[in-house]
Amino acid sequence: MMLRWILTLLLNSVSLIIVSHLFDSFYLEGFGTAILASFILSVLNLLVRPVLIVLTLPLTALTFGLFLFVVNAVTLMITQGLIGDSFVIEGFGTAIIAAIILALLNLILNWLIRDRITN
Repeated sequence: MMLRWILTLLLNSVSLIIVSHLFDSFYLEGFGTAILASFILSVLNLLVRPVLIVLTLPLTALTFGLFLFVVNAVTLMITQGLIGDSFVIEGFGTAIIAAIILALLNLILNWLIRDRITN
């Protein structure tokens, strides 16, 4: 269980770094900051995201789940607000695009790595 969580943190960190290389408006200072951001995101996904999902449930249902990308963008913005200058997302539009790309990258990386290691 702990190994899966650590692996998820590392894979999410790699995804964050990839996104930071794709967009100038998504700045991440380095791998240490990526790990910290990944850790904070995991805590936010555990504590804040469920509350946001419940509060936005009608809108999420109306958009067939696509509003969850907005919820993910909000957690990204909270994360960058907590970390400070070493993690900067310039604009909510960038956060939404980053949330979509992060979801795709994490899906691919999990499929390539985690499922093969833990099975």
